[in-house]
Amino acid sequence: MTLSSMVVSRDWAEVSVLECILGGLHIGVDVEPEPARARAKLARSKIDALIVDCDLDGTTSFLRGLGTGLNAVPLVIVSGTNGHTQQQDSLATFVFKKPISVEQAVRTLSAARNMILDGRLRYNRHALDLTVSLAYGSRKKVEAHLMNLSQGGVGIRLPRPVALPGPVRVSFQLPESKIQMKVQGEVAWTDKMGNAGIRFLGLKPEVKRDLQLWLAQQYLTH
Repeated sequence: MTLSSMVVSRDWAEVSVLECILGGLHIGVDVEPEPARARAKLARSKIDALIVDCDLDGTTSFLRGLGTGLNAVPLVIVSGTNGHTQQQDSLATFVFKKPISVEQAVRTLSAARNMILDGRLRYNRHALDLTVSLAYGSRKKVEAHLMNLSQGGVGIRLPRPVALPGPVRVSFQLPESKIQMKVQGEVAWTDKMGNAGIRFLGLKPEVKRDLQLWLAQQYLTH
């Protein structure tokens, strides 16, 4: 899935630089040279990042209205040459100055992309269809069907309802990857059909990072 952005500017030289960088980060770009039209678009649809050129007439009132329900996070301000951007900068998640430095823009927009993905992936559940091994109790093991995976845990289906007291250990290999997941967890919920939610506990930093990267790749390519 491609992320989305809106660039509010009519500085076409700067816009072309931003389009090139955003495209390389797999972020779609909608360029809007009129703040009033940008406001109307934002009121109708959600985007992942908003980039505003403060040299454009009307951006002061446009930015002042961002707190009225417009869905654009994070906000990137391109501070202009008119010297009147201090108030706008205070609203921004990220700021860079004109003329745009490609190196700075890549660094800033990469950070914005990571923030967007972190927010999305924190709650996103990736549907899967594979068998996992579930260990619980005193050396008891059972195979289960893994239905979905998130940063925080898994949804599974057991062949039959099973009482899962205490901690459990889930083992499986991430599809199309050599990453083996062997993680501790606890049962968050169960039902009478054999479905259960397992919440991960104490993921090691390297395991957590591998999982985040794999989920981000799946999110962006499916």
